[in-house]
Amino acid sequence: MGQSAEFGKFLKVMRARLSPEDAGAQESSGSRRVPGLRREEVARLSGVSTDYYTRLEQGRNIHPSKAVLDSVARALRLDAGEQAHMMDLLEHCASSAGNPGPVQKVRPAVRQLLDAVGDVPAMVLGRRADVLAGNRLAHLLFTDFPALPAPERNLTRWIILDPAAGALFRDWKTVAAEAVGALRMDVGRHPNDPQTNQLVGELAVHSEHFRQWWAGHRVATRSAGTVRLHHPVVGDLELNFETLGLPDDPDQLLRVYSAKAGSPSSDALTLLSFGDVGAASQVPEPARRDDS
Repeated sequence: MGQSAEFGKFLKVMRARLSPEDAGAQESSGSRRVPGLRREEVARLSGVSTDYYTRLEQGRNIHPSKAVLDSVARALRLDAGEQAHMMDLLEHCASSAGNPGPVQKVRPAVRQLLDAVGDVPAMVLGRRADVLAGNRLAHLLFTDFPALPAPERNLTRWIILDPAAGALFRDWKTVAAEAVGALRMDVGRHPNDPQTNQLVGELAVHSEHFRQWWAGHRVATRSAGTVRLHHPVVGDLELNFETLGLPDDPDQLLRVYSAKAGSPSSDALTLLSFGDVGAASQVPEPARRDDS
């Protein structure tokens, strides 16, 4: 499916979630056969013709101006992340070949940094939230990613499919939905990627929650926040996380978890550090997957 069609599907889902009252649209006459705004209502709020908006939503090969896109975003009440995703769907055209991207590699200096912050869990996430590297405490806190087969070293896959993740995250649905939203953002930036398509297909087959969230076209861009855990060894923890981009490494993020000094969560991390995951502190380079 072409990226223009994905753009149209996104607009349709965003339109369906809004009532006329929510969007500030004047109620149209006649009964509503589908939920949400009608196309003519979005067109009127956006200042474009109904025919033009219809062609946008149908994924026609047209080239809207930034002013039009901004107007559509306002009409649909898109937040900053949703608007960025909408632009990605237009700007990053799908290649017909669907060739896999280059193998993701972590620089030695970044691996050295992970070891240097060994008193807090830290990991490097790549495309699709692939776990490219992590320090020992990250593997003790979450799972032993180096021991998994290369195609399974993915944070989103682990969160959605592994029952241990469901038991670990006290707010599992929130965490899992945000992971799916981040994957949706990745698809917008890198359309028609075979490895991503394989991951999405696997998650859709095995998780009803994933199917529902994916159909909703939700996007997530939260790079910092708090996560609540119940670890099987050290009990309850409440950790802050920060996700930092690595400027010299496109599509790689450094995620670091920390606890407030002197808190029970800080004590729990210290206790956890005395454990032994039985694995090296670095994840081997993932093997490239194909779609055969």
